[in-house]
Amino acid sequence: MNNTKIKEDMTAADQEVRSFNLSILTENKSGLLNAVTIIFTRRKINIESINVSETEVEGVSRYTIVIRATRSQAEKVVKRIRKLIEVFWAFVYENDEIFYQEIALYKVPTKVFLHGNKAEQLVRNNGARILVIEEDFIIIEKTGHQQETKDLLEKLKPYGVLEFVRSGRIAISKSVRRTDLFLKELHNQY
Repeated sequence: MNNTKIKEDMTAADQEVRSFNLSILTENKSGLLNAVTIIFTRRKINIESINVSETEVEGVSRYTIVIRATRSQAEKVVKRIRKLIEVFWAFVYENDEIFYQEIALYKVPTKVFLHGNKAEQLVRNNGARILVIEEDFIIIEKTGHQQETKDLLEKLKPYGVLEFVRSGRIAISKSVRRTDLFLKELHNQY
C-alpha cells in the first residue's frame, strides 16, 4: 500500500461521524459545567450523555461526556476544553479504549409479579435485579451498555412500564495511568 492510499484511508476515518468518549479532569468548581457545555453548543455538537463525579483525588472531578462527531471535531473540542483554567487535562477515547457502563431504573406495576414468574425470570435472565418493592410498583435496576438497558425496556413494555430512566455513561480508561501521579506530572511541567 502506498503512502497516498494510507493518507486517504486516514482522512476518511477522520471524517467519519462516530461515538467518542471525552474524559476531563477538573477542579471541583461551580459554574464549570456551563463553561464546558458551551464549547459543544458553539460547535453544534450534541452531547449524548454527560456524567460528573468525584475522583480518587480530593478536589478533582471527572467529566465523562459522550458525543457523536468526527475524530477531528472531537480533538478540537478537547483542545478547547484544555484551555479552561479549571481543567487539568482532557482525553479523547474510542469505545475500545475504555471500560464503561450505564445504570437504568424501571418502574413497573407490582401486579405484574403476582401473576406467575414470567416477569421475574425476565428480570433475572437480563442480569437485572429488583431494587425496591412497594405496594403499587416495583423498581428494577439494570447495569450495562446502552443497548442492553434499551433491550430490557422493550421487553418490559408489555408489562406496563410506569417510568424509565437511564444514567449517563461512566467510563474508566484501560490505561494503567494513576490520576494522582498524572496530575503531579502535569503540575511539574508547568
